Amino acid sequence: MTTTLGPGSVVVLDTAAELHRIAGLRPESAIHVSLPANRPRPQRLTDPDVVVHQLAVDPDAVSEVAGLPVTTPLRTVADVILRADRYSAVCVLDSALNRQVVTESDLVRIPALLVGRRGAVAARRHLAETDGRAQSPLETRTRLRCVDGGVPPDVLQLEVRDRDGYLLGIGDLGWRAARLIAEADGQAPHRTPTAVFEDRTRQNRLVNAGWRILRFTWADTLRPDYIPHTIKAALHPYPR
Repeated sequence: MTTTLGPGSVVVLDTAAELHRIAGLRPESAIHVSLPANRPRPQRLTDPDVVVHQLAVDPDAVSEVAGLPVTTPLRTVADVILRADRYSAVCVLDSALNRQVVTESDLVRIPALLVGRRGAVAARRHLAETDGRAQSPLETRTRLRCVDGGVPPDVLQLEVRDRDGYLLGIGDLGWRAARLIAEADGQAPHRTPTAVFEDRTRQNRLVNAGWRILRFTWADTLRPDYIPHTIKAALHPYPR
């Protein structure tokens, strides 16, 4: 595909993120490609889904995936968070960290890649909210709803063990003082019969150990007040 656009073309933005298996962006059919700034944009493209950009991409910011020239994971993340909304941007950052395509030390290099670019102020704020312990965009979105609602979890990937040290389960988000866990239930990891059985067994162990479990879905994250309201009700239950 990039060969049809000539030498120097590079896969960028959302398409590069997909090739690097970085999650968190809305699926789209567009294929994002950048051409060198000194080359005119093609007047007509044979593929209507190709979106042509002219980003300044240094050679050391280009890698190869499946035989295609692609911006490196670090450069891809920097480009994406300049354009994405807050929730999507933090999801991308969390995913890149969790999947280890970028490291914590890499993140400190991102501000330099943002200097002088539109969206840099917001992108730097997104960086400050990154947490690579989130194992899915749904976990990230659930955490952000809690933060926005004034009930941030005090731990992610909370390990609950019995007195002998046996691991009873791991909670996605936890409030230790209240012995409360919130689970972000994505459709794919939880839809098989085996997964359903394992989820129920794990939840029973946690409940028997004195923990309360709340469960949230992607649809719940689309309702700004629902998750924090539910968490607050669990943290401060009405007296009986």
